[in-house]
Amino acid sequence: MTTELIIDRILRSVIPVLIVVLIGYIYGRWRKPDMSVINKLCMELLVPILIFSVLAGKNVQLEKYVTLAFGVSCIILGCGLITWLLCLLLKIESKTFVPPMMFTNTGNLAFPLVLLAFGQQAMPAIVVVFIVSQFLHFSLGFYILDREAKIINPISAPTVLATMAGITVALTPVEVNETILVPLDFLANTGVTLVLFALGIRMNSVSTRDLRIAVLGAIWCPMVSLIIAFLLKPLLDLNPVQWSVFLLFAALPPAVLCFMLAEQYKQEPTRVASIVLIGNIAAIIWIPLALALAPPI
Repeated sequence: MTTELIIDRILRSVIPVLIVVLIGYIYGRWRKPDMSVINKLCMELLVPILIFSVLAGKNVQLEKYVTLAFGVSCIILGCGLITWLLCLLLKIESKTFVPPMMFTNTGNLAFPLVLLAFGQQAMPAIVVVFIVSQFLHFSLGFYILDREAKIINPISAPTVLATMAGITVALTPVEVNETILVPLDFLANTGVTLVLFALGIRMNSVSTRDLRIAVLGAIWCPMVSLIIAFLLKPLLDLNPVQWSVFLLFAALPPAVLCFMLAEQYKQEPTRVASIVLIGNIAAIIWIPLALALAPPI
């Protein structure tokens, strides 16, 4: 890919995302909206609709994404294990530092970035990435914070149910009528924008305290993930679209959900907020790098 095409891909993908996040940030400082309403709308309705509409639209042949799902699992689990060893070495509280390094922004940031950078053809791949990431977050991620946590809980239930329904439709001869899919697609596209806007608003509520560990996380999370991705490349043998999405996934910053869960479980939420904030700011460097390394599609 030529330098001009690389620059065009980066600008076409990153600049619109930054503008929407910035608008959300400015609006959040101005109006200070109740984020609980927006979060519930995204997690309980718009994101589940997005997942179902992509899976039920017969655009996803799930058997073609097994190796991608395996690679995503390897990055999440591998990054978690390596980070846990780092925590032992540096005497960092693992419950605070490990989850943000394992679970990245596959919702707020990944969907619009993939859509802008690689087009609709890449949406099934990012949906698969999102499903694997969320399943591990809702199971292993919750377990790290609470040994009695359940996979099906008020936060995860809509996403899990939408995934199960979408997979059922995708694997059976059942077809959803176009009249139903069109409005679902409208809501799904609204969700892509709104979760990005919500990310900008959320940035107003986090802190730059604990700067040292936050900077460490901003470097550590994408660096380790990208190294694992390139080590897995010969084994996975992904096609150009899937490899591009896989690279972008590896470069994503910590998920805002990590901060919300740390707040819920009282696991140093201020420190986790700092890690999330600085990590998302550093994405301005890591995401263009991943887009530059991605092959032409």
